[in-house]
Amino acid sequence: MSDTAPLLIRSASQAEFAEAVEWAAAEGWNPGLDDLTAFFAADPEGFLMGFRDGRAVSSISVVRYGPDYGFLGFYIVRPDRRGTGDGIATWRAGMARLEGRVIGLDGVPAQQDNYRKEGFRLAGRNIRFTGAPARTPAPRGVELRPIGAAEIAAVAVWDRPFFPAWRHEFTTLWAGPGPARRRGLVALRDGDVAGYGVIRSCRQGFKIGPLFADDREAAEALFSGLCADIPAGATVALDVPEPHGAAMALARSAGLAPAFETARMYRGRAPKLPIERTFGVTTFELG
Repeated sequence: MSDTAPLLIRSASQAEFAEAVEWAAAEGWNPGLDDLTAFFAADPEGFLMGFRDGRAVSSISVVRYGPDYGFLGFYIVRPDRRGTGDGIATWRAGMARLEGRVIGLDGVPAQQDNYRKEGFRLAGRNIRFTGAPARTPAPRGVELRPIGAAEIAAVAVWDRPFFPAWRHEFTTLWAGPGPARRRGLVALRDGDVAGYGVIRSCRQGFKIGPLFADDREAAEALFSGLCADIPAGATVALDVPEPHGAAMALARSAGLAPAFETARMYRGRAPKLPIERTFGVTTFELG
């Protein structure tokens, strides 16, 4: 590869962006096995890659939600191209795509100062808890039902307050019936939705996200139900907003321990989201 070859930054296809997922895996991000189809449903043009001589060298996801919001993730430069300027050029292209919008991201704390220089401000921390979950019976009074074709529309509507914009297409694929390597459950009380959660297979173990619920009882029921069918000893990750004490307590009571954290930051006015009902964020890549 020649450094004199021009850097071409463009929207990548789902097949092309699979290489960025491999980079993410190499960085220890432990992506889900079936994430990309739902990601691309959110915004098919929102996954940029930089190419030199036809080879991918950088990536960034800059997904547009509605007219006013966007989320940034997958900012990765191939290790042998770091320090060459490919990364900052890709960053600028991504930021240009989200110009005029409130932008969210989940970044490692070490990069907070760099993000501040770009106009981002800290909104709070998310703590990733991991471990082999304790097997506990689900609390009574909460009905759990697999999210199928009959449930997904109600779940997508119930999800709306938890995100700054409508994301029906994403939620339908993320939580609804689909690949066997992910499973969604909805919690019901007297026939009304009280929460929902999704568990998915990853390169290592499983991740639960989102885990949204009206209260801890519904959240515990969902967590127990989602973990019921995973192999004994398998590890689970749950990304918990640090300000939500009940969610932190739920993760610890399930036998999980803090592994690392991210900084949720926004450029523009931070949205008001129901943290008190957020027991696990959906995904660090798309918010």
